[in-house]
Amino acid sequence: METSINARKRDRLWQTLKRVPWRPLLSFTGTLVLTLLLIVVPLEMSHWGNLGYLGAFGLTLLSSATIVVPSAALGAALKLGAAPTLNPVLVGLISGIAAGLGESTGYIAGRSGAELARVQERASYQRIAGWVQRRGALTVFVLAAIPLPLIDLAGLAAGATGMSFWRFELACLAGKITRFVPVALLGRWLHLHGWL
Repeated sequence: METSINARKRDRLWQTLKRVPWRPLLSFTGTLVLTLLLIVVPLEMSHWGNLGYLGAFGLTLLSSATIVVPSAALGAALKLGAAPTLNPVLVGLISGIAAGLGESTGYIAGRSGAELARVQERASYQRIAGWVQRRGALTVFVLAAIPLPLIDLAGLAAGATGMSFWRFELACLAGKITRFVPVALLGRWLHLHGWL
């Protein structure tokens, strides 16, 4: 008798576990953990700068993987662009590619259906989602090129509305490169004039 009760409890538990949307839950949890780690763990510029272009890629990728949280990516490109041993155009290009790849976390969260802090109820999200639906790649490009965390909302909207991942990623990469190359060049200019 007790074995059949345990078997029924196991069956109910199994049925409950099967109804849990594991893929979106794991995607959301992974994104949230990465975002929290980037906030809690200090990213020391001097350590990353010693790694050259690899440091620029790694620091920018990690700091761009946050969702709706400002990152240290622009500051990293500015400081690494000032490094006399690095080519600022390459720093900007590498940083732009890394930032574009990092933004895929927002797309994945949107695609999985995960709602981050009820972001879909915000008027700003709804406005950007409308832009993404009407002018998909152009919206992603423009929002990736400006130094505001609006690209995070565009990534969530692009994923949620079913925009192709490669279409999103190529527009995002183009926008990020457009933003990071001038920032790295500005870093070199500031260094040459003794301001950085």
